[in-house]
Amino acid sequence: MSKSGFVAISGQPNVGKSTILNGFLKEKLAIISPKPETTRDNIRGILTEGEEQIIFVDTPGIHKPHDLLGKLMLSRAESSLLEADIILFITEKKQAFNKDDENIRNRLPDPSEGKKVIFVINKVDKVRPKELVLPLIEKAKDFYPFNDIIPISALNPKDIERLLKAVKSYLPKGPLFYPEDQLTDKDDYFLVQEIIREKVLTETYKEIPHSVAVVVDEVKEEGTKNTLKIYATIYVERDSQKSILVGKGGEMMKKIGEKARLDIEKMLSRKVYLNLWAKVYKKWKKDPNALRELGYSG
Repeated sequence: MSKSGFVAISGQPNVGKSTILNGFLKEKLAIISPKPETTRDNIRGILTEGEEQIIFVDTPGIHKPHDLLGKLMLSRAESSLLEADIILFITEKKQAFNKDDENIRNRLPDPSEGKKVIFVINKVDKVRPKELVLPLIEKAKDFYPFNDIIPISALNPKDIERLLKAVKSYLPKGPLFYPEDQLTDKDDYFLVQEIIREKVLTETYKEIPHSVAVVVDEVKEEGTKNTLKIYATIYVERDSQKSILVGKGGEMMKKIGEKARLDIEKMLSRKVYLNLWAKVYKKWKKDPNALRELGYSG
């Protein structure tokens, strides 16, 4: 009998949710950045091993929304908790049990519903001395009736394997929902857009990240050269942000494009020509029509 289930990876922004997803899959599926609110959509990563299939859902960080985009992200994160068979509640020492963690706890299912919830204390490699992890484990026992409390470093493959083993122990019986070779429910357009957005997040100033959206406008085959031409637009909310994004003499845009191109070529296993444009779309995060146009609703 096969086993399968949906596992929501939930927690505050910037606690390592996407790093954990990528660790489970041994592939870079979700983009990673030190900037909060990097993940904006529920990204499904599919791990199939024999008769076991786990659909991990990397969710936007649960936080108080400041605009319409934030409300949409919160709604998606909440929906993943409702649909999951298993929930990974990710936190770290600096943020554990604060008001935001309490907010997430209040959104967890009632224990009587039978859903499994694993409390994951991430980034324990940064805790000094190590003994300071023990009080967190003790406090977690009073915080919620977790099925497991597991301290890890998401950068340690052995820790990821230990966490994966715990997830598998709670996996319910059920059919395989996806073909065994499928890695995600997202298409290449989405993944290309996310790669470009990641490079913007890591290369630009603090005022850019929350205001950026990326849309792939066109993808064309380049004759017999096995080259893919990708045309994409990077949207920001203000002219000053566009100036930062483009950079002096276009240097910043060239840097973003080059780094994105290398990652896209690696993902698609083919040569890519990447053409990027920067445009201003004022207050797009607060505009329902703009959110639809930029692919953040529906």
